[in-house]
Amino acid sequence: MAVRVLFLGPLADLAGSAEREIPAPLDWPGLLDAVGPEVAGQLRDERVHIACAGRVLAEKTTLTAGDGDEVALLPPVSGG
Repeated sequence: MAVRVLFLGPLADLAGSAEREIPAPLDWPGLLDAVGPEVAGQLRDERVHIACAGRVLAEKTTLTAGDGDEVALLPPVSGG
């Protein structure tokens, strides 16, 4: 039983991989513990969003992911 966590953009560089499987169930404190201090620090930034099962969460601290869910960590978008 696992949750697939996708690290997008610069978060993948910080995490050292583009994805990771984390035991389910997964909540906000569990996610912060599982991703390590550097990524956790970035996740606390209000510009970083989280999608769970294809839906962007209005409040990322309400994360509740179950077995088979995909959680995407979405860094701020820039460009022109």
